[in-house]
Amino acid sequence: MDHSRWISAALLCTAFVAAAAASEAKTKVIVLGVDHAAQLVAPADSPAHLAAFLARADPDAICIERSPDEFARNSYYEFTYEVQDVAVPFAREHGVALCPVDWQPSAEDARLGFDLDLSSVPEIRPVSGYQQFLSFPQPVQLQRMLFHADNPANTQRIADWAATPAAKAGHDLPRRMYLYRTFLQARRLASAARARPGSTVVLIVGEFHKRDIENILSADAGIEIVQPSTLGHPTRSELAAAGRPGHHAAIATFNLLGVQADTGNMAQAYVAAALKSLAEHGQTHETRLLEARFARLTGRMSPREAIDAYQRVADQAGAETFTWTGIQDETRLDSYFDPFGNLTVRQRALLEIARERTALGMPGQDEAMRRIGSELSARKAMQLAAYWDRHIAQSTKK
Repeated sequence: MDHSRWISAALLCTAFVAAAAASEAKTKVIVLGVDHAAQLVAPADSPAHLAAFLARADPDAICIERSPDEFARNSYYEFTYEVQDVAVPFAREHGVALCPVDWQPSAEDARLGFDLDLSSVPEIRPVSGYQQFLSFPQPVQLQRMLFHADNPANTQRIADWAATPAAKAGHDLPRRMYLYRTFLQARRLASAARARPGSTVVLIVGEFHKRDIENILSADAGIEIVQPSTLGHPTRSELAAAGRPGHHAAIATFNLLGVQADTGNMAQAYVAAALKSLAEHGQTHETRLLEARFARLTGRMSPREAIDAYQRVADQAGAETFTWTGIQDETRLDSYFDPFGNLTVRQRALLEIARERTALGMPGQDEAMRRIGSELSARKAMQLAAYWDRHIAQSTKK
């Protein structure tokens, strides 16, 4: 008997059985529903919570809310902090595959359906409505937790909306597009799962898509839907390991310099901890400006004291820039949350001086804005003047 042939055949059979078993193994799919950028205001849903969750899930792939074409161009939605500032860096640091799963209409189709290009930001963002600055004005939003979307009751409103056609068919495109978009998200997620049998795939997506995606995939024999909350909340040590200075800078900047500051809705201890962490990594003119702004907003510094603090920063900051701004288009002055986001630290200190002097009824602030504008491109200077005029008008109403 040819034992070598018998052994080879046995090994081949074993390999075939193992491959067949692997192909039949279910892929664990974990859909984490998020509120875009809420990590910057909610202490129990912080960037560290998300990063620690990903570390605990230990996925073979992370799927994200962006279309493949846009992802290939290194383009993201402005407001998806959880994607470009947490999930993508985590995946690249740990060698985890990234799978973009979103869909969006072409600019031509968007104009046909909505009379506008959904991805185009107006030169001056509106006070309210589509493309307005992002903020979280409701106190309940600060109480959000990492697994908020695991409770179906928390997303029931969108489920009801998606199941109910608009009273007028001509107004039903948003709902119909949502259903189509979510269906394609689910199919792309399923494709990523099928390519990795027996593995774990995490999707980070706006919470309103979560339930529909899970329902669409529920009949897929190769997929096991796992709720994120079954992994448990990160421990204190896991959160400490997941924290990054860039996250702390983003928390402070979003709450103190953006329109969020105008809402008066701030988790003060959360922002204070972020500032403390930044200072521990070394005091800079940026941190001094942020600390002064925090003290002013929390009533621990008077307007005149704030002016003095900002002036010291302006005198010494030179060309220093901010650690994080959230800006994608560097030719613009604004970010998705801050009308004046693309100023240097010195320029921002001068603007904050003008803000405080205006509040005190002191003259000459328009001239101060013109001096800052003279250092900017024509486009940025135009936006500076428009947003400053809006600030003055809103201040007058208060």
